[in-house]
Amino acid sequence: MSVLRLALPKGRMQEGIFSLLADSGLKVRAGARAYRPTVSIPGFDAKILKPQNVIGMLAAGLRDAGFAGADWVAELGADLVEVLDTGLDPVRLVAAAPAGFLEEGRLPTRHVVVASEYERLTLAWIRDKGLDARFVKSWGATEVFPPEDADCIVDLVQSGDTLRANGLYVVDELSRSSTRLYASRSAWADPGRRAAIDRLALLVRSVLEARGRVMVEVNVAADRLEAVVAVLPCMREPTISKLHHEGGYAVKAAVPRADLPRVIPEIKAAGGSDIVVTALAQIVV
Repeated sequence: MSVLRLALPKGRMQEGIFSLLADSGLKVRAGARAYRPTVSIPGFDAKILKPQNVIGMLAAGLRDAGFAGADWVAELGADLVEVLDTGLDPVRLVAAAPAGFLEEGRLPTRHVVVASEYERLTLAWIRDKGLDARFVKSWGATEVFPPEDADCIVDLVQSGDTLRANGLYVVDELSRSSTRLYASRSAWADPGRRAAIDRLALLVRSVLEARGRVMVEVNVAADRLEAVVAVLPCMREPTISKLHHEGGYAVKAAVPRADLPRVIPEIKAAGGSDIVVTALAQIVV
């Protein structure tokens, strides 16, 4: 079995990724050598790096797989294989400006100064929009640049609270990002290492699938079985078994968690009883 050289992110993404791996059965222990953790099962050579360094190491083929934000992969122009989108840390890359600078909610046609950490993506946006603009590189806290040092910024937002606190309004959305599993081109082209990456992706995907669903179990009389099945969403078909002494049926299905507020009353109205909802750990499809 190939040893997978895995790059793990340091900083805000780390907690979510470590939790995801732990739920997958891969517990990461930092120990005394904080940047060289151990993984609870063999087959991994893990290292903790800053997200931008994760991308650089993958692009250079020095690590086989790793977790990083799609925004920085695009910003650095890294040629990587996107294996899996975890959906964690969802953010938007937006252009924003003070209300007083805008004309009818849009950037004016005159010369503007745009500040951002994302030079590559911002310059591409300026070209695409045909703006008369000068780019200023920022190194964090970009939202404090306007109005004295920039007319507009390009930055990541999650809730938008920071922008609003600084009197900034979104005028355009450049892209969306989340934490994703990437592979180096060389690892993906190697059958042994690709198999190891696929195994990792399978485990992680099983947890993500389980987090979005719950197991719903319900008892139902024989004459109401089809009515209950009709309102019960499931992955393929529900599991149905007979109750003791021919007392009806027990029905089980993995239901999208978001559907529960609608599904539970519908099951009850269709004749279901003794409804039990259980959290799931992993689902392999």
